[in-house]
Amino acid sequence: MKVYVLGNAERPGVAAEVERWLPLLEQKVDVLVTDLRQECDLSALARADLALVFGGDGAILRAARQMAYQQVPVLGINLGRLGFLADIHPNDFAACFEQVVAQNFQITSHLMFECLVESSNPASVQTFLGLNEVVVHALPPRRMIGLELEVDGEVVSRFGGDGVIVSTPIGSTAHNLSAGGPILGQELAAFVITPICPHTLTYRPIVDSAEKTYTIRLGQGAEQAVVMVDGQLGAQVAAQHRIVIRKAPVRFHLVKVPGHTNYQTLRDKLGWGTSPNYRGEL
Repeated sequence: MKVYVLGNAERPGVAAEVERWLPLLEQKVDVLVTDLRQECDLSALARADLALVFGGDGAILRAARQMAYQQVPVLGINLGRLGFLADIHPNDFAACFEQVVAQNFQITSHLMFECLVESSNPASVQTFLGLNEVVVHALPPRRMIGLELEVDGEVVSRFGGDGVIVSTPIGSTAHNLSAGGPILGQELAAFVITPICPHTLTYRPIVDSAEKTYTIRLGQGAEQAVVMVDGQLGAQVAAQHRIVIRKAPVRFHLVKVPGHTNYQTLRDKLGWGTSPNYRGEL
């Protein structure tokens, strides 16, 4: 088995944890590269069977971006806080890795997207590959911007607010959830569009097909805004720009070992679907 070892060296404890496990890994698998600073061009290496990512969910988003259009399955070891994608605790890693070496695991496949920031100059198009979400948000000192949303070329909404989120199912438990959007099944082929503090009572989140193309423009009076992809990449936009979101030609792959499911993660991390914890009785 050929493996990339990736992660975020800026997070405390990551470099030490990787150093701790590397001797074991090198006994069991062929470690093609160890890159904790996102410095390596993975496309120049032999294709791996697996990427071990040490850190939090942010480290997995970084790794997905680094692998770009040559995605390999990811097993995330959680050295962060919440850990929806990186759901393997370091204390459980040895047992989980033995399961992986024994080929006792499943691979789930997940939607990724391309976000294109277009202007009147075709040569200036910026393209971002993402896994979680696109956020279009007002820039200070403005507190509200007007936005126009098109779906497959049809104008479906114009509203004012702080911004809008277009999220994948994987990203639905991130910024989308904080903004009041729904949790989607992780393997659905869909996007959820969630307004951020809309200045209306009638605009609510909506889920639609990933086969459609979503285009966002700034409305009249909105001088500029910022586009953020996965909370890590960004571009400033103005009225002359179009933000186009569409399904990417590649998918993200997540390794699931026995005993680690999406519903279990929702229960353990968010307390979803569990009974209230009443403290005392009358």
